[in-house]
Amino acid sequence: MSLSIIGAGFGRTGTLSLKQALERLGFGPCHHMEEVLKTPSQLPLWQAAVAGQAVDWDEVFAGYGAMVDWPGSHYWRQLAAAYPQARVILSVRPEESWWASYAKTIMALLEMRQDVPNPYVRGVLEMAHAIIAEQTFNAPPGDREAALSAYRQRTEDVKAAIPADRLLVFDVAEGWAPLCAFLGAAVPDAPFPRTNSADEFWELVRGAA
Repeated sequence: MSLSIIGAGFGRTGTLSLKQALERLGFGPCHHMEEVLKTPSQLPLWQAAVAGQAVDWDEVFAGYGAMVDWPGSHYWRQLAAAYPQARVILSVRPEESWWASYAKTIMALLEMRQDVPNPYVRGVLEMAHAIIAEQTFNAPPGDREAALSAYRQRTEDVKAAIPADRLLVFDVAEGWAPLCAFLGAAVPDAPFPRTNSADEFWELVRGAA
C-alpha cells in the first residue's frame, strides 16, 4: 500500500472529519496527527524529518493509504513528488474561522507544551511546534498575522504547484459531493463526518496525556 491521497491543508481545517470521510470511501487508513499521538514509533521518524534528514516516506506511511493534517501536510511538496499518482486535497475554511479554531486548540496546546507531564506527548508537541511555528509561521505560534499570512501562502503555493486535475480545494462544509466527484467514488448514504470540535480536541489531548 502507498499513499493515494495527500492532504496539504493546515490542521483545524476539518482534517479529522476528512480523515473519517476518506476512510469511509475506502481510501484509508488515513494518517493524521492523531496517529502520531497513538503510535510511539512514529515520533522519531517525524523528528528526523523536522531536522532535515533524509526521509523514507514509505516507512513513515507504511500501512496508510491517505494522509491529512500536520505533520504530514507540512511535507506536501515532497510527498507529491514521491507519490506522483496520488491526488492532493487542500482542506480549507474561511481564514478567520480557521484562526479562531486554531487559537483555541493547537495554539493553546503549543504554548503550554513544556508543562505537559507525559514525555512522549511533550516530544510530539515539540515536533509540532518546530513544524508549525518555526518552519511554517516563522514566528511564535500565537502570532496572528504570521499565522494568517502562512495560511494564505499555503493555498497559493499548492494551487501554483499542483495541476488542477490532480487537486481538490475542499471545505468540509461542502459535504460529500465534491469529494466523491474528485475521487470517482459513490456518495455514501450517510451524513458527512463532523468531528473534532474544540471540546473534542481537548478530550483527545487529555486521553493522550
